[in-house]
Amino acid sequence: MTLGSAGSSVVVPRNFRLLEELEKGEKGIGDGTVSYGMDDGDDIYMRSWTGTIIGPYNTVHEGRIYQLKLFCDKDYPEKPPSVRFHSRINMTCVNHETGVVESKKFGLLSNWQRKFTMEDILTQLKKEMAASHNRKLIQPPEGTCY
Repeated sequence: MTLGSAGSSVVVPRNFRLLEELEKGEKGIGDGTVSYGMDDGDDIYMRSWTGTIIGPYNTVHEGRIYQLKLFCDKDYPEKPPSVRFHSRINMTCVNHETGVVESKKFGLLSNWQRKFTMEDILTQLKKEMAASHNRKLIQPPEGTCY
């Protein structure tokens, strides 16, 4: 996030940005089907996060609860976090053996911009679940993990 008047900008430091995201994640997002928060409240670097997506209606994902791990390295938000599903899922942008969201196959990560957030990632993954190429893919048994 950058702030400032026309022609000038101030880059918000990483930890302030992550504190903003934490506050927003704790309040809940939209309809409540996407949420996220820190794994360890004592981690002063705010690196490890858990996200949750409840599968969208009218898809094979409907009603399923998916857990994800997001890792914000020291370069975040200049570079995207690593994103990995903990819950097993069959999607075209997810590595079937590791659960890693492959940036080359997921536009938001491959075209990352500093203004993007973890909320954007989770919301876009939920939209991707509902996309025609993912909405009817056979899924692993519910509750299985990588």
